[in-house]
Amino acid sequence: MNEQPFAATEAETRVLEQLHDRLGAAAELEGLTDLSYRVVDSPLGKLLLAATEQGMVRLAFDSENHEAVLQYLSDKVGSRMLRNEAKFDAAAKQLDEYFSGIRKYFELPLDLRLSTDFRRTVQLELGAIDYGQTRSYAEVAQRIGKPNAVRAVGTACATNPLPIVLPCHRVLRSDGTLGGYLGGLAAKRVLLDLESQQSRNPREVGES
Repeated sequence: MNEQPFAATEAETRVLEQLHDRLGAAAELEGLTDLSYRVVDSPLGKLLLAATEQGMVRLAFDSENHEAVLQYLSDKVGSRMLRNEAKFDAAAKQLDEYFSGIRKYFELPLDLRLSTDFRRTVQLELGAIDYGQTRSYAEVAQRIGKPNAVRAVGTACATNPLPIVLPCHRVLRSDGTLGGYLGGLAAKRVLLDLESQQSRNPREVGES
């Protein structure tokens, strides 16, 4: 007699997911994990969020291959990794607010251990670019006191581990063209258009 393969019901699947999340949260409280992660939906596709105890360490676009990103994080940060939905509730909410046009900046603890000192300096400078505004790679190089490091600034933007949160999409070439972007040029244009439109019709967090 051929047995039918087990198929969990929707309710059973939900219970299993909740159990997994509780185990993940408990493991983190006990200091048994190096990294937690969650995948959220967005207008740009699914986004992988990953965090250490110190803060959010990676945001990855679907086009980057989430499995490959998790393997890289396992090699660089630590292999004790668990999905933990609840840990990212604040991040998921802030991303939703950003894509809805009612949030202009993020308030999240960050962990920039994946970047070198120079790249970290550049990436933190990205947070100083106002919502709806842009700068050139040369202007960013000037602002960090390295006017001849334009190419290195471009590399730091291209390797930014926390796109959107640290807004490298706001950095363009000196001639105004987009330059590169980790999530692809179409994603960069979507983000710039969102901020440009919202700057003309501002709303604030909490408005209906």
